[in-house]
Order: sequence, then structure tokens, then C-alpha cells
Amino acid sequence: MSRSRDAEASGLLVKNLSVKFQTSGFSHTAVHSISFSLKPGEVVALVGESGSGKTVTARSLLGLAGSNAQISADHLSLNGRSLLANTEQEWRKIRGAEIGFVLQDALVALDPLRPVGAEITEALTAHNWGTRTSRKSRVLELLAKAGIPSAQDRVHLRADQLSGGLRQRALIASALAMNPPFLIADEPTTALDPSVQVQILELLKQLRAAGHGILIISHDLGFVSQLADRVIVMNQGHMVEEGQTADLLTRPCHAYTRMLLAAEPGRRPPRPTIPPSATHAPLLEAHHLSFSVKQQNGATKQIVQDVSLSLLPGRTLGLIGESGSGKTSTARMIMGFQNPSSGSVDFQGEPWVRSGKANIPEAARRVRRPKLAIIYQDPLSSFDPRWTVQTILNDALSVIHVPKSERLSRIHALLAQVRLPDSLLTKNPLFLSGGQRQRVAIARALAVEPSVILCDEPVSALDVSVQAQILDLLDDLQKRLHLSYLFISHDLNVVRNISDDLIVMKEGKIVESGAAEQILKHPRHPFTQKLVAAAHLMGDASTARSA
Repeated sequence: MSRSRDAEASGLLVKNLSVKFQTSGFSHTAVHSISFSLKPGEVVALVGESGSGKTVTARSLLGLAGSNAQISADHLSLNGRSLLANTEQEWRKIRGAEIGFVLQDALVALDPLRPVGAEITEALTAHNWGTRTSRKSRVLELLAKAGIPSAQDRVHLRADQLSGGLRQRALIASALAMNPPFLIADEPTTALDPSVQVQILELLKQLRAAGHGILIISHDLGFVSQLADRVIVMNQGHMVEEGQTADLLTRPCHAYTRMLLAAEPGRRPPRPTIPPSATHAPLLEAHHLSFSVKQQNGATKQIVQDVSLSLLPGRTLGLIGESGSGKTSTARMIMGFQNPSSGSVDFQGEPWVRSGKANIPEAARRVRRPKLAIIYQDPLSSFDPRWTVQTILNDALSVIHVPKSERLSRIHALLAQVRLPDSLLTKNPLFLSGGQRQRVAIARALAVEPSVILCDEPVSALDVSVQAQILDLLDDLQKRLHLSYLFISHDLNVVRNISDDLIVMKEGKIVESGAAEQILKHPRHPFTQKLVAAAHLMGDASTARSA
């Protein structure tokens, strides 16, 4: 057999793969003639923005593109066997046994009603692997291999009882149950903390070293740069560029690739240092906030401990920490959505939140409530699904009692502020892109004429190029309207782009605070040092590994 035939017989080969969807007489080609190969011990990355065809390509390699998908290719084979005419029964034999699949959102992918150990057991049972006793041992072995500490204690836990990193590891363990030679990982680190991303990166590196061929689907070029041997860049279903990782990410040829690289948060310039004015009183102050919950065993768990912060007019205070660090609980207390166990919040120089029986009634806060707005991570879940963009903004304007006769002109002005066309007014947010939805959410926040906007992970679910657009928009609005932001994130590279001041939280406590530039350049606390190191590693595509 020739060398080229040997190569075909020992890997995944795709030549001119196209995927078309036919729905109610409407035809849409999602993937146009894409070609690549994947060998054992090799990592290939498909990168591009949402809608570029990455996930459709990956699912086509597993027979999961959907019943309305029309798949064509000159060649689609695994270890020399054609996959083009596979029946569903033949696909089931391949999934898990020959190609493992790691989905993007572990919390959704894992059954919320049963332990993670049962998930992995099902993967073994589906392929008639072993006995009940040997499957139990195999499950513990897989969890340990995926880097889950004390696997015997966590095998009985459900997905919602695990951290984001442990959930993702459990999902990878399930995909590896039958030790498949190939693995497809679809956005395996999206929305994970940088330090957890590094852990998943190391796990995937170990799998590559063990001989697994891995196809990574991602929009995160920093992550890809640390793992992939080759990169394929997709845009609107087309493969626009392909090459060795180090070459492509340091010397991109295509304008689209250059745009993706320029939008990476780690490559964007840091926010210019603006000294605070000593003459301005804080708009928002939190004093010694603490929050605890009673657990089922009767013990008290501290979620937030003695958190104090101060937000000045026209400035951005970044609040960063890993999942479970207390960021969201702190934000909910500041907003008045959650009563603190102790401590207080002042807004515009007056009491806003008090602990215990001294707390301020919501009715007393109502007059000032519009001055403290919020932008959520997932705007779609915060919108009424029945409403159009116009209805959403009209409702926001009604809160501050704008006369009906003036609302339409105000709505047009709000859309102009967030750079959206008037043609979207009649659209339901469900049919908008992620970036457009987030702009509508920003417009809704601006509608009530706030002084402070709490931004809760507002760009973590967006492509890097859209992230850059939203961050630039927030910066521009802040300068023009003299807004103050409390910006919550787990992504230090994002926070670096927008924050004047920074607070770092760990396990409910503030471990470091001060000027953002000073903390990022000279972190003092070991935890901050770890975050900064992880952010540098995951956010800089220029440090691409050589093949």
C-alpha cells in the first residue's frame, strides 16, 4: 500500500464536504466544499464565528447533522471506511467507540436528574462493554483519568453539584468511555474560568500525547494556539484559510483571519489610565457585605464575606473571580435583589440596602431604581419571548413615565446610540444575532437614563469580534453619557480592556483591589498571579505552538 493510502487508512479524511438544509421549501447551504484530514495523535482546529459552519461540519462527521440535512462529499472516510452511506445503526456503532463527542455546554449535555457516573455507565452499556462490576471500576478509572479528584466521592453527584470545570471533565470522561481513537470537542472551554480552561487544555494535551486524534471546534484563537497542530478558518460556511498553527496565527493571509486575531481580548490595547478625581463622591458604595446560606445538614455556608467596594462617577470597576467566588451574589445584593446577612449599600449618597430588619423597602427604592440598570450575560432569557424590539424598549421607557407620544422618537434615538438599524424594531430577539441581542439589552438599560450600569458577564457568550464591538460600544457610551459601570467577568483579558479599577474575589472574599493596570502588571496575591498567568496563556494567540 502506498504512503497516501496508508494515511487514508489511519485517520479521518474529508474531501469537498457540503451540507445543505431544506426546510419548508427554503434551502440553505451551511458548509461549502470543506476538505481536511485528521490523524492519530494530531489536533486540528476549526475556528470561526457563530454561523460559520464549524459545528455543522463536526456533527456531519458523526451522522448528527439532522434529518433535514443533505450531505454530499467526494470522500468521507474513517480509517479507510466510507461514512457516506452509513445507516443510523452503523452511526451508533461509531459514536463513542471510534469517535467521541464532547458537547459545548456540559450542564445541558449531562442529564440533570442522574449522577455523572450513570452517564458514563450508559456510554459503556450502549456498546455492551463489560459486566456491572467492571463498568463501575471503569467509570472511576475514567473520572480519575479526566482529572477529577476523589472520583469515588463525586461519581454519585449530579452535574449541578459540580463546578464548571468538573462538569466539563465528566463530559470528557463520558466521551472517552470506549477509548475512541478520535475525539471531537465542540467549544470545550467556552464560558469557563481561565484557570479551568488551562486545566482542560492540559487534559486535551495528555490525550493528544496518548495518540488520540482531536478535532477542536472553537472561536477562541488563544486556546487553539496552545493545542492545535493545524488550524482551519471558516467564514459563512467556507474554508477561507488553512495552515500550521504557528504560521497561520502569526502570519495570517486572509483578511477575515486578521480580523479575528485583532479582536482577541489579549491583543487589544489596555484601557488608558485615567486618575480618579478626589473631588467626586462615590455613586455606589458597598460596606462589609456578607451573605450566608443554611445547608441541608444545618451548617452555615459563607457565600460572600466582608466585601466593600466603591464606584466613582464615569469610571468602570471590574469585579473578577472564578465561578463560585461570590461575584453574582455580591451583584445581587448591590442591586437590592438579595438581602445581605450583614453590611449595607449606599447609592447616590443615600441608603439603598441594609441587612436584617433595617433593610430598605423596595417601594422606597422605586424612585431611584431606574438609575441603577443591569445588562445580563444572556439577554434572550431576560426578554419576554413574545415581544418585539420595539415592545421591549417601549416597556423600558414606560418605567420612567415617558409620554406615549414621545416614545417612538426616543426608541429610534436609543437604536442609534447602540448602532442598530430601525428595521429591527419589528423583529423578535429570537431572530437576531447574539451581538444584536446584546445591543438591544444595552439600549433597554440606557432607556431608563441610568447613572450606573451593572454589566454581568455581558460578552462571555459572544464571538471575539462581537465582544470587541460591544466593549467599544460600552466605552463610547460611557464617555458620551458619563456612565459608571460595575463590570463582572471571569475573563481577565476582557476586564483589562474596560476597567479603571479592579477587585479580585476568591471564595467569597476580596483578595486584591486597586487600579486595574497596577494589579494586572504587578499582581500581589498568589490567586491573582494565577489568574493573570492563565489569562496571558489563553488570551495570546501569538504564542502558538509549533507543529
